[in-house]
Amino acid sequence: MFTHLHVHTEYSLLDGMCRIPQLIARAKELGMDSLAITDHGVMYGVIQFYQAAKAAGIKPIIGCEAYVANGGNGENGGRNYHHLILLAKNLTGYRNLLQLTTKAHIEGFYYKPRLNKEDLMQYHEGLIALSACIAGEVPSLILAGRLDEARQTVLWYKETFGDFYLEIQRHPISELEIVNQHLIAIARELDVPLVATNDAHYVSREDAVIHDLLLCVGTN
Repeated sequence: MFTHLHVHTEYSLLDGMCRIPQLIARAKELGMDSLAITDHGVMYGVIQFYQAAKAAGIKPIIGCEAYVANGGNGENGGRNYHHLILLAKNLTGYRNLLQLTTKAHIEGFYYKPRLNKEDLMQYHEGLIALSACIAGEVPSLILAGRLDEARQTVLWYKETFGDFYLEIQRHPISELEIVNQHLIAIARELDVPLVATNDAHYVSREDAVIHDLLLCVGTN
């Protein structure tokens, strides 16, 4: 059974559109036995998600799509950042995820609540990391043609987290086809596992038009 590991609820403000009750109901309808929550930079929906999933007999996987600054957090990192999926595999991981999201808001907030790699090294225990969408660091390096740097970055995440997966997605985005080919090759070369995700932002196909309107509001 496929498990969604990259899911944005309504708490990914002006981006995600999955209301938690409908999200859990749809997962149960499809016979799914586990489901993740990975909102952008925040964990506001975690308790509601956890309680709803448990009540429905679905294993809740608690996570976050973190913003990782280039070279540092706060103003020192400039406005550039990359996405990184973090999933808690145990109570230690959950507590570290709380530490990271809190630190991102209190110390690293510069347009977005951001972390740096020193933060990830300090609070990596109990966490699984996925390379995220094309806004992730590894996919961004691939698209820039910096393949050697992409490999070195993969090795850094693998060494830091131990449980690190290269995330492949299939959407009608031309860049994804390029990224996926290189991710598969790098995975084989460096012995890093692949995971298929869907970067879900809404529950039903019929929600696509409404989600497009939401994105227009969010991007002005």
